[in-house]
Amino acid sequence: MGETGALAMRVRIRVSGRVQGVWFRGWAQARALDLDLLGFARNLADGSVEIVAQGPRYAVDALLDACRKGPPSARVDQIVFDEEAPADELAGFRVL
Repeated sequence: MGETGALAMRVRIRVSGRVQGVWFRGWAQARALDLDLLGFARNLADGSVEIVAQGPRYAVDALLDACRKGPPSARVDQIVFDEEAPADELAGFRVL
């Protein structure tokens, strides 16, 4: 994908709860790749996980819905996200 046109959207998601040390980033990467999204997932110092995802709105919405639950070993207490302008610097979906 990687489109910066009207159909593409980009979000920055922050997931809080028991989300580090439970394979959340790898799980998010697998979901994002299944949805053909670009971006990355990384742990933050406060114990949350940050995900930046870009692609078609339906795919980003599907990832957001999945992140509300997370993988079986996780406990999602809160999810917040902000929409950002799509950009061209992303390639694939990486775990940082």
